[in-house]
Amino acid sequence: MTLAIDLGRRGIRCILLEQKEQPQFLPKMERCNARTMEMYRRIGLADPIRAAGLPTDSPMDVYVVLSMTRPPLLHLKYPSVEQACAEIAVSRDGTRPLEPYQLISQYTLEPLLKAHAERTPNVRVRYGTEFLEFIQDTDGVSALVRRPHGAVEHIRASYLVGCDGGASQIRKQLGIPLRGEGNLVKLRQALYRCDELYDRIPLGAGPGRGRHYLSVDSNGSFLIMQDSRRHWTVHATADSDEAMRQRFEDIVGVPIKYEMLFCGEWRQNLLLADRYGTRRVFLAGDSVHLMIPTGGLGMNTGVGDAFDLSWKLAATLAGWGGPLLLPSYEFERRPIGERNIGASRYAALGYRKWRSHCSPTLYEETPAGEAARGKFVNVADFEQRKVNEMVGAELGYRYVDSPIIDNIPGGPEHLYREYRPTTWPGARLPHAWLENGAVQDLIPTDGFTLLRLNPAHDVGPLITAFAARGAPLSVLDLPQEPVRAIYERELLLLRPDMHVVWRDNRMPQNSDELAAIATGHGRET
Repeated sequence: MTLAIDLGRRGIRCILLEQKEQPQFLPKMERCNARTMEMYRRIGLADPIRAAGLPTDSPMDVYVVLSMTRPPLLHLKYPSVEQACAEIAVSRDGTRPLEPYQLISQYTLEPLLKAHAERTPNVRVRYGTEFLEFIQDTDGVSALVRRPHGAVEHIRASYLVGCDGGASQIRKQLGIPLRGEGNLVKLRQALYRCDELYDRIPLGAGPGRGRHYLSVDSNGSFLIMQDSRRHWTVHATADSDEAMRQRFEDIVGVPIKYEMLFCGEWRQNLLLADRYGTRRVFLAGDSVHLMIPTGGLGMNTGVGDAFDLSWKLAATLAGWGGPLLLPSYEFERRPIGERNIGASRYAALGYRKWRSHCSPTLYEETPAGEAARGKFVNVADFEQRKVNEMVGAELGYRYVDSPIIDNIPGGPEHLYREYRPTTWPGARLPHAWLENGAVQDLIPTDGFTLLRLNPAHDVGPLITAFAARGAPLSVLDLPQEPVRAIYERELLLLRPDMHVVWRDNRMPQNSDELAAIATGHGRET
């Protein structure tokens, strides 16, 4: 959906094929992280997503509980979207994103994106259409599909992108394997409607309102509030769907009216594809990386794939993208997929660590129970934060050794839980405020941007070099001192996705070479 919308708004005709007849009311992803929301802001979707998602004043706290009727063992406080926005508004050091996270369930987000895609020029959305197979040649790709009433149709296009999930037919036809750790744990997930639970919280001495309630029971149960505040999910080990009713009732701990709407099995995987495509066929999202939900990086990594690939496809089809531009998609996004799988593993190990300290003794109102709870909390307070605090993985990723970046050896350390703003080539441009708004909002989405923090620099040669290749380049002057402190250099060249191509305190000695690198034509030899 995201890829189609961004291609359409860039003037690229595309067809989105989906086998389902309509979006399904099934629980999957639940959170757009800060970087995803920044990217959605650039295509005008941040506000609609917030309006459709969890109300912005909702607490995002995480609790570890014996039950919802007893005092929580651990309470981790996290800001609501409203609070996060207030913190961002006064921050001036580049450490905060322009947009905070947003809790929105996939069954809410998908229809919203579908409706937006259907309104986007150049995009045709075809649900109820089954992909069968493809053939690619030097000029394009032919796909064989089955229409809703059974008729078979051939579709011809310049490129094909498989966003078709972990069981991707397109990846399998390309013969690209997934490697890593598969089928680590089997769990059941159930979706419930309970109109009264949120309003009744706290239940007696139980925890307050929040986002996650992690039970210390022997089934690894955890309760998650969905974006309506009327729907809830439970993940747990269970032998049957019926047992998941009992899991919900056990966690809640009081009689309550509810309906179980869905129950299904899922398996934890940490898998990465060997390649992200072949020639004119590309892969994105879960078709190339499968992660454990701990850390919340799965869907968000897929959205990052889409925004990276979109501008490169558009540039290539417009004629100014060089022969290295599309191959750079794999150079850039596969290491990020691998890194985020590592972050997911790191979070999962933390989660398992405190889970390993769960025992029936925690429920006992005895000196032994009190001692066990004290020891448990010390472990859980440290380890659970690995799951909920992934700002470094979200904002701090950097494209290293990309053929379209002016690579400099070294660079800042890649951190999972801490974000340190940097404009090192390959990094995301940190958010910075101006007197009249945010820098990110001034950066065009359809070409390159040269940030000039010192107007004395003559940028004419670089403008000429990009014009000679037919590539759009804008110049944005930012003379304000606070921005200079965050951005570290007087000149920064940015791509359409706001990643830094090059930076320096003086103009490049060879503007033609820098333009060639940025547009995918390679460094001169």
